[in-house]
Amino acid sequence: MLLLAVDTATPAVTVALHDGSSVVAESSQVDARRHGELLLPAVDRVLQEAGLKLDAVTGIVVGVGPGPYTGLRVGLMTADTFGLALDVPVHGVCTLDGLAYETQVEGPFVVATDARRKEVYWARYENPRTRTTDAAVDRPADIAEQVAGLPAVGAGALLYPEVFPDAHAPEHVSAAALAALAAEKLAAGEELLEPRPLYLRRPDAQVPKNYKVVTPQ
Repeated sequence: MLLLAVDTATPAVTVALHDGSSVVAESSQVDARRHGELLLPAVDRVLQEAGLKLDAVTGIVVGVGPGPYTGLRVGLMTADTFGLALDVPVHGVCTLDGLAYETQVEGPFVVATDARRKEVYWARYENPRTRTTDAAVDRPADIAEQVAGLPAVGAGALLYPEVFPDAHAPEHVSAAALAALAAEKLAAGEELLEPRPLYLRRPDAQVPKNYKVVTPQ
């Protein structure tokens, strides 16, 4: 098994190779505006570090979000393209689940990433491997009672200390955590998600409602 994992659902552009037992190589760069520019060079860098060619990959793992439309689609389209080109399966993993898996928090906790518009993408977890609520997008003040008293991880939690007073790193997901979680689930015979985006809301860009129609004279 050699899994190539990518995630662009957060400001981190993150890539990793996992051989089914451990991470072989990984790369993460935080830049919310350059997902498309940074992802493929990161894949090349990770393969070079591992001394492997792309055709050695036996499966693709991709973070499906939730995340902003523009960034999220970069990772998903890249994963789909690799899957088609290599004729290997493409497995989806919830980005929040990857963050949860990476944390060392035991017992109930919350993962919250920055959804912009003064909102967070979030979910509750019983432990690093078990999510107990669906991923959602809300204003922090609207979920204060639901997350009260719980430790939290993720950039969204760190942005709103009044709602998440016990918040800490990691801020963004790592592809290494996504790959490790996927490898564990695959080894156990568990099904992973379809590689389809989990947007939770409409994209920021909208077609103007009152645009000027130009017709031939």
